[in-house]
Amino acid sequence: MNPIFHELFQLTRSMSKELNNVLKEHDLFNAQWTVLFCIQQHEEMMLKDICTYLNVEAPTITRTVNRLQELGWIIITPGEDKREKIVRLSDDAKRKFPSIEKTVINFENQFLQQLSNNEQSVLLTLLQKLDMKG
Repeated sequence: MNPIFHELFQLTRSMSKELNNVLKEHDLFNAQWTVLFCIQQHEEMMLKDICTYLNVEAPTITRTVNRLQELGWIIITPGEDKREKIVRLSDDAKRKFPSIEKTVINFENQFLQQLSNNEQSVLLTLLQKLDMKG
């Protein structure tokens, strides 16, 4: 295995684990936060668009979205086509969102403090260059 991939996979797992620890205070997991953030950025989204945007299989997103609905974080309404589902944040989630976002930003800042602004810029450029979608 190429050491670059090994390091990326290890780092990704470690970051997810640490973010899960940080999100415990909000009773969320990283995967749930990612979906909430995505919906908040777009105000409302169709379920299939969340799958596409996050590059995650439909059954995985469906389970996460259903769990978030059970927990009161999101509201799901049918679209024009009965198979379509439109997802948006609940009022409670909208109220809690800034606090959760602040927690995540603090985590990100703590993580990135090891890199200068220039190093962060270079890393971002390199990661974007490796993006298989682009």
